[in-house]
Amino acid sequence: MYTQDHVEQRDFRLSADIGGTFTDIVLEGHGERWSTKTLTRYDAPEQAIITGVQHVLRTAGVSTAEVSLFVHGMTLATNAVLERRGALTAFLTTKGFRDVLEIGYETRYAPTDLMLIKQTPLVPRERRFVVEERVSATGDVLLPLDEAAFDALAEQLTKARVESVAIGFIHAYANGAHEERARDLLLERLPHLSISVSSEVCPEIREYERFSTVVANAYVQPIVEQYLNKLRSSLDEIGLTAPALLMGSAGGVMPLDIAKRIPIRLIESGPAGGAVLSASIAKELDLPKVLSFDMGGTTAKICFIQDGEPHVAPLFEVDRQSRFQKGSGLPLRTPVVELVEIGAGGGSIASLDRMNRIAVGPRSAASEPGPACYGRGGEEPTVTDSDLLMGRLDPENFAGGSIRLDTSASEIAIKRVIGDALALGTTESAFGVVEIVDETMANAARVHAAELGRELSEHVIIAFGGAAPLHAGRLAEKLGIDTIIIPRNAGVGSALGFLRAPIAVDLVQTAVTSLQSFDEGAVNELLATLQKRGETLAGDLKEQESLVASFSCAMRYRGQGYEVAVQIKDLPASATSLSSGFEAEYARLFGRVIPDGEMEVVSWQLRLSKSTWTAEAAADAPQVRPFEAEFSIKREIYEPRVGSMVAHRIYERKLLKAGARFTGPAMIVEDETSTVVPASFEGHVDERANLVLTKKEQA
Repeated sequence: MYTQDHVEQRDFRLSADIGGTFTDIVLEGHGERWSTKTLTRYDAPEQAIITGVQHVLRTAGVSTAEVSLFVHGMTLATNAVLERRGALTAFLTTKGFRDVLEIGYETRYAPTDLMLIKQTPLVPRERRFVVEERVSATGDVLLPLDEAAFDALAEQLTKARVESVAIGFIHAYANGAHEERARDLLLERLPHLSISVSSEVCPEIREYERFSTVVANAYVQPIVEQYLNKLRSSLDEIGLTAPALLMGSAGGVMPLDIAKRIPIRLIESGPAGGAVLSASIAKELDLPKVLSFDMGGTTAKICFIQDGEPHVAPLFEVDRQSRFQKGSGLPLRTPVVELVEIGAGGGSIASLDRMNRIAVGPRSAASEPGPACYGRGGEEPTVTDSDLLMGRLDPENFAGGSIRLDTSASEIAIKRVIGDALALGTTESAFGVVEIVDETMANAARVHAAELGRELSEHVIIAFGGAAPLHAGRLAEKLGIDTIIIPRNAGVGSALGFLRAPIAVDLVQTAVTSLQSFDEGAVNELLATLQKRGETLAGDLKEQESLVASFSCAMRYRGQGYEVAVQIKDLPASATSLSSGFEAEYARLFGRVIPDGEMEVVSWQLRLSKSTWTAEAAADAPQVRPFEAEFSIKREIYEPRVGSMVAHRIYERKLLKAGARFTGPAMIVEDETSTVVPASFEGHVDERANLVLTKKEQA
C-alpha cells in the first residue's frame, strides 16, 4: 500500500474494458499493477466500471486524486449495430442515390447460394430522403443545394420521430460544403438532432462504403454520447477527474470529444487493445511473427502481428450474415486493426444442429443470465460449463473466488442438451463442446492465415483474455505451433493493452493524384492542410504539442480497384519516393511489378501520435529453479490427446518466480484465468514474468 511520498504525484494510470461478460479494470503505477473483473451490467455499463475502479483503488491503497489518466474501451457501438438497437436514424443524400445502401456492390457475396440472406441497411427506404444538389469528382459545384427543400424535409423528419441524421452526398469527399450547409439548415429547424456528415466521418471515394459508414456513425452516435456523458459524470462523482481517453479501432487512444463525434472509430475498441498488448510483447521479446489470441466470455479474436506491428486495414465489415464470408456484412471505411472475430467465448452456448451435431456459438449467455454454473438463471450449456466439467476450473476459486460455480447446474445443462441426445457421458459431452469451439477457432486462424499468406507454424501464440489460456494449448496443437506465451495479468489483457496504446488522431482524405502529373507543391500543401485539420480535431488535448505527424497514402496502378498502403518516409513528398515505395510494397505483396504501369495515389492519411508507454527493463536472466513441494497439488483434468481424465500438477502463478520450470500435464492458476499446459508441452517463467510454453521434443 502506498501512503507516503507518492500521495502528491498523479503517477497512476487506470484502464477499463467492457466486454460481453466481464468488465476488466487495470491500475498501473510505480512499477506495480493491480487488476480485477466485475460482471458487465447491460442496464448501466458505467456502474460496472465504477465498482471495479473503486475495488482496485481500494486494494492498491491509491486515491482517485493520484490517477493521471483513464483509458476506456468498449463494445457499445458494435453491439448497437449487431443488435439493431441504435438511434432512430434517417439518411439524406443526393437525388438519384437513395438506394445505394440497398444496392451495395451490385454483387452476391455467395453467387451459388440460393438461400442467400442480404444485409439489411440500418436505415429503411422510408427514412431515406433526397435533395437536389451535385458536386463533381474534382469538387466543382454542378448543381447548387436546394435550400428551399429543407422546410418540408424538417417536417418529414419530425413526423418520423427521427433522432439522428446521416448526410452523404455524392463526391462530398472532394467538396463537403453542401453537406455542411445541409447540416446547418437542419439544425436551424431541428436543433435537437444528432447529425453526422460523410465529409467529416469518411472523406473517401466509393459512395456505398462512405454512405454505409456515415449511417452507422449516426446510428450509434446518440447512445455513445449519452453513455460517455454518464461515464464522465460517474467518474467525477467518485473524484476521478483525470483525463479520459477512448481506445480506437486503429490501435490508438483518442480524446472523449472525438469519440463522441465519430464513434464509429470505436467499433473494434476492445479487440484493438488486445492487439496492442500482443504487439508490445512482440517488441519486448523481439518476436517477428506472432498470432495474437484473445478469448473472453463472448468472442474470440485472432490477429497476426508482423515485426511488432498489427496490420491496420482501411475497411471493416460488421454483422456478417455468413460467418467468414467477405461481403456479407455492413462495410465501414474506418482504420481498424485487422483481425478475425469469432462467436466463441466462455459464454458461447452449445446446442445440437439439425443433423444432431454439436454446435457452439455465436449466441452467448454473456453475463445475464450467464453460463448455467453462474447460478444467475442460465439454463443452456456453455463453454465455461464444459471447462468446469473437464476439471479446468476450480468451482471455489473462479474469478478470484468472487463467483462460486455450481457444478451440478452444468451437469444438468450438458446432459439435457448434449448427453441425452447423443448418449454420451457428462465428461465426453463437455469435451465435445470444447473440441468444437477449439476447432472453430483453429479453422478461423487457418482461413485468416491463407488470406494474408502467412505460415502458421512460424508464429508464436500470445494468449490472453479470461478463456484463452485455457484453450491456447489445444489450439497450438491443432495449428502446429510450438511456442505459447501467456503474459502477466493475461485475464485482463485488452485493458492492459489500453495502457500501452499511443495517443493518436487519424485522418484520411481522398485526392486522386497521378505520379505522371505530380505537383509537388500542391501535394505537400494538401499534407500540411491535413495536419492542421488533425491538430484542430485534437483540440485542447494536453499532449498536442508533442504529437508526432506521420503520413502514408493508398496507391495503385491506374485502372485497378485495390490500393496498397505506402509509408511516406520523407517530406516533402516526391513522385520518386512514392514510386519506389509503392513498387517495393507491391512486389512484396504480389511478387512482381507492372512495367511502365501508371501509378496514382488515391487517398492520403495522417496519424498524429504520441507514445504513452515504455517497455520496462527486464530482470536479470532467470536461473532455472526446481519444482517446489508446495506446488505439487494435483487435480484430475481431461486431457484431449489421452481421451480421459489425467492428474495435472497445479501451480499458483503468483508463487512462480523467474526461472521456474514446469512440465505438462499441468495447470497454472491465477485469479483472473488459468493456463492449461498439455502433456505435449513444457514451460518456464521468463525474466518478464511471462509463462512460456514450448512443445516437448518427443511430442
